[in-house]
Amino acid sequence: MPRLRTETFGGGDQSWLGSAHGIANARTETLDISAFTPATHYPNGYIPSGTPVAKTGTGLVPYDATEGTTTGAGVLAGFVLTDQPVIGTNDFAVPLFDHGRVVVANLPTAFVAPAAAAKRAATTIVFV
Repeated sequence: MPRLRTETFGGGDQSWLGSAHGIANARTETLDISAFTPATHYPNGYIPSGTPVAKTGTGLVPYDATEGTTTGAGVLAGFVLTDQPVIGTNDFAVPLFDHGRVVVANLPTAFVAPAAAAKRAATTIVFV
């Protein structure tokens, strides 16, 4: 008997997108789910659309906003474009939004646009 499960799909709250620019060009990256904490990053069973991430050797990890951190998790790679259900402990592919406009006030978590050029060097994002 196959293992069946029911899922509801949706794009999530994408009010954080400041324009349509960059949506069709989101690139596929691997999310390192072991770097995310269920209670903090996905309490509802999914990584929300608009979650800021950084790219390390293991994949996408939560972005470290500490201004002095300009390597690894401290360099903003972009934002997860759509809600991503977390099933199990395996890493999985997600769409990464890395250029376009972002409405900071509408992101799912508190976020301050990085001031240091080194922290935003991997993106072409205009924060509004």
